[in-house]
Amino acid sequence: MHSDLTQSGTPREQSMFRTVFAGLFGNLLEWFDYAVFGFLVGPIGAAFFPADNPSVQNLKAWGLFAVGFFARPIGGIVLGRMGDRKGRRWLLTVSVALIALSTLVIGCLPTHAQIGWLAPAILVLCRLTQGFSLGGEFTGSMAYTTEHAKPFMRGLISSSTALGTSLGFLTGSAAVMVLDQVLSKDQIAAWGWRLPFLFSVVMAMFGWWLRRSLHESEAGEKAKEIATRPPVFAAIAADWKPSLQLFAIVAFSNALYYYVFNAAVISAKAGDATNAAKFQTANTIALMFVAVSKVVGGWMSDRMGRRGSAILYTGWALAVMVPGWLAMTHLPIEPSAFLSAQLLMGIPVAMALGMQGAMLVEMFPVANRVVSMSFAYSVAMALSGGIMPGLDSWFSNELKMPGLTMAWIGALGVLAVVVLVGMKDTTGRDLKA
Repeated sequence: MHSDLTQSGTPREQSMFRTVFAGLFGNLLEWFDYAVFGFLVGPIGAAFFPADNPSVQNLKAWGLFAVGFFARPIGGIVLGRMGDRKGRRWLLTVSVALIALSTLVIGCLPTHAQIGWLAPAILVLCRLTQGFSLGGEFTGSMAYTTEHAKPFMRGLISSSTALGTSLGFLTGSAAVMVLDQVLSKDQIAAWGWRLPFLFSVVMAMFGWWLRRSLHESEAGEKAKEIATRPPVFAAIAADWKPSLQLFAIVAFSNALYYYVFNAAVISAKAGDATNAAKFQTANTIALMFVAVSKVVGGWMSDRMGRRGSAILYTGWALAVMVPGWLAMTHLPIEPSAFLSAQLLMGIPVAMALGMQGAMLVEMFPVANRVVSMSFAYSVAMALSGGIMPGLDSWFSNELKMPGLTMAWIGALGVLAVVVLVGMKDTTGRDLKA
């Protein structure tokens, strides 16, 4: 049987490249599916939620997008607990298998016209499964990569988790960009929307194979050895302080990220259909810069400290948020100007997301690190990034008050700064404690 320990009982060495790639790849896959669903919400909504009112149809589809996020806390509890008991490697292998299964079903699922309301019901189950798996995947990979890294490289190495999400968004955006360019709107609505989901199944199989041979982290081994631990909800309750701090730290950055790279893109394409493919191309280019910015943000946090870096990036994003939003919503807007606005808002947010992995792992004790962090992170994501596209659609199309989007995100940003100013720096903390 394969063992992660040498005869002396010390963990086997694993190349940092393999650690980074394994953590990155699962998030790439999961966020590829999320991005594709978001960018293709129109044709997916038409296929599974027939309605006379396109606005209502889109709101139902955005609701289905959010459903996946609201399943994340459950996945965070179940998979996070198992990640503490069975190890980080077990968690990462199971999560990628679950995402592969649900994605395959989505790609092959008959539409409402073919099997009636059974179609959206199954689609809801698939989205719940995706959210469930992601509830443990993202924070599990955060813990795994951070625990494997040397203390002076944690920010850089753990940024691979955030990099994976960007690469997932990037490849998802690129896939939709290709569909926009090679297929007609009718072809995408009829069957083209299925192609990215079917393609991701191949990636999932590779990810599952890759993660099966990973070594457990030293902190993960220590967590498995703990004989007694409190019930799961008692453990989560005991970690209430870092959980609340986590919510404040990640809610703002994720809400703004989902607005800039999802909701705003959908609005721009709807407002100027003739340039829809160009807006998607602009988004793809912006995500390339975002991917690099996440790595830079993680690397800088190793030198500046987590707390100082987080305050800098959050304040920067708050300062440029409204000018960027005004440029994006001043239609008609040229795709090149839209790209500039995305970069203005997206780079500081990306740098914040890049350093958060190491900071969050350093905030939680080892015994229940994955379950507490996964639950808190999943709740924060559901109430920030998960509802952001639908909330923006409601503010803009139903209430006719698009400025509420920035007011909502801005309030989250102020909360983040207040909490960060009152925190102690976590840089270099012993992760086996």
